[in-house]
Amino acid sequence: MMRTLITTHPLLLLLLLQQLLQPVQFQEVDTDFDSPEDKMEEFREYLEEFRRTGPTRPPTKEKVERRVIIEPGMPLYHRDYCNEEIMRKNVYHKQRCVTEHYFLLMQYDELEKICYNRFVPCKNGVRKCNRSKGLVEGVYCNLTEAFKIPRCKYKSFYRRGYVLITCAWQNEIHKLIPHTINDLVEPPKHRSFLNEDGVFVIPP
Repeated sequence: MMRTLITTHPLLLLLLLQQLLQPVQFQEVDTDFDSPEDKMEEFREYLEEFRRTGPTRPPTKEKVERRVIIEPGMPLYHRDYCNEEIMRKNVYHKQRCVTEHYFLLMQYDELEKICYNRFVPCKNGVRKCNRSKGLVEGVYCNLTEAFKIPRCKYKSFYRRGYVLITCAWQNEIHKLIPHTINDLVEPPKHRSFLNEDGVFVIPP
């Protein structure tokens, strides 16, 4: 089994080894240790994703939560935030780097509730997105180098704004779940001006 993995999936094994060798300063102390069964199930999922050549599977609650939701730890302003988190969370698509990605500092339940908010135009102006009612902190990752793992390099951008997401119906649990993070839009900055009476006014 191990010899087969080494010969047929060298990139996957290299990626897993790099996770184990991450710099200590970027590793967080985790008291909720995963069982060997959980780790093996996660490994099988990664292997299945790498083997697949057809259409991508619809996202699941667990997959979205694992790849998008972050906990307080490394400063969101850190220049290598995306490089570290994308590798740690295995954010890839069929052995290729994703061109952009969002990490959100919020609970998954809060993200899921956004699916029932009002529709707004998406970043591309075509599809309908749901927008959060409040501001959310997060990190936007933009691919700058390479296209195949494990050489993906990203530039990190801290953002605080309204989350735009698309949602999909999941038959297994009979509810809408987040599908993709479309954008994290910063709120408009109000500019004051002097009116005819010489009073500063902030437009609505």
